[in-house]
Amino acid sequence: MATGTLQIITMGDPLLRKRSEAVTGFDDELKDFVKGMFEALEANRGVGLAAVQVGSLRRIFVTRAVRDKARVFINPEILETSIEQEPFEEGCLSVPGVNADVVRPSSVRIQAWNEKGRPFSFTAQGMLARVIQHEMDHLDGILFVDHLDARMRDRLLASYSSRS
Repeated sequence: MATGTLQIITMGDPLLRKRSEAVTGFDDELKDFVKGMFEALEANRGVGLAAVQVGSLRRIFVTRAVRDKARVFINPEILETSIEQEPFEEGCLSVPGVNADVVRPSSVRIQAWNEKGRPFSFTAQGMLARVIQHEMDHLDGILFVDHLDARMRDRLLASYSSRS
């Protein structure tokens, strides 16, 4: 796959509602795919991107949160979340133009593999913790608007539909 050609799919595409599948091979194709994900993330000025958002049902996401390095998460699992929760305005490259406050745990402990097949784990807080949770949702077919109360979600989605 040539890099730079990944297109972000948007809400309404049924792929966004499917559960992604585990990655089993760590090869050059995977490294090229991850590179393409970062290119798509940067081109769209995002802070996180899941593979499903570019049409691939693989359990992969990448992040480049403010004041953090670029990170790759393959077959990630959240091991623990904090009791403390906080609201923060979220948006999504797959739901362009829609933003809303979402309440999430303020920190998470995660384990995953990088694109070279090396395992890692760490605790993320603040913005990175939020981005991780948002992208993890994508791997399970969940969009950030699913966390909103029904009235707010319906109002936002009605305005989204009128723009699409």
